[in-house]
Amino acid sequence: LEPSKSGVLGLICAALGVSRDDEVTLARLAVLRMGVRADQEGRLSRDYHTASNVLKAGGGIKETELSTRYYLADAAFLVGLEGEDQNLLRNAHAALKNPVWPLFLGRKAFVPGVPVYLDDGLLLDTGLLEALAKYPYLGRGEPPEKLRLVIENPNGNLIRADQPLSF
Repeated sequence: LEPSKSGVLGLICAALGVSRDDEVTLARLAVLRMGVRADQEGRLSRDYHTASNVLKAGGGIKETELSTRYYLADAAFLVGLEGEDQNLLRNAHAALKNPVWPLFLGRKAFVPGVPVYLDDGLLLDTGLLEALAKYPYLGRGEPPEKLRLVIENPNGNLIRADQPLSF
């Protein structure tokens, strides 16, 4: 229901132009702590998907594979990353303004509806929770009384298998 850490870091890797064999940069990004504020929850949308020349488990090739994929549409999220490596954060922020490779959300057909770069989004002297709490609302209309936050916490009670280890 919100951006995953692997998805956000994948988007940043594309912006930075990180190659798939650059495990060092991915490891540096993976140690950053991530938080998400759901400004506009969005709605679940269905996409008809086809794949050609798919390898079958029993051998051979299936010409066309049909499937249905689900995506979040009309959502707005504020994503924050926190860490000690300020140069990495500066570089990531700058790369989102001028990405090396095209940015997309999950599939190449799903480009962001608005730019992901926030001119005033680099807050090096502000903690993650404070930054997410104080940043202006990104959704449409008036902000609700409460917004949902998802904060990465290695000691939390909810486990998500979403720590990027490799490409």
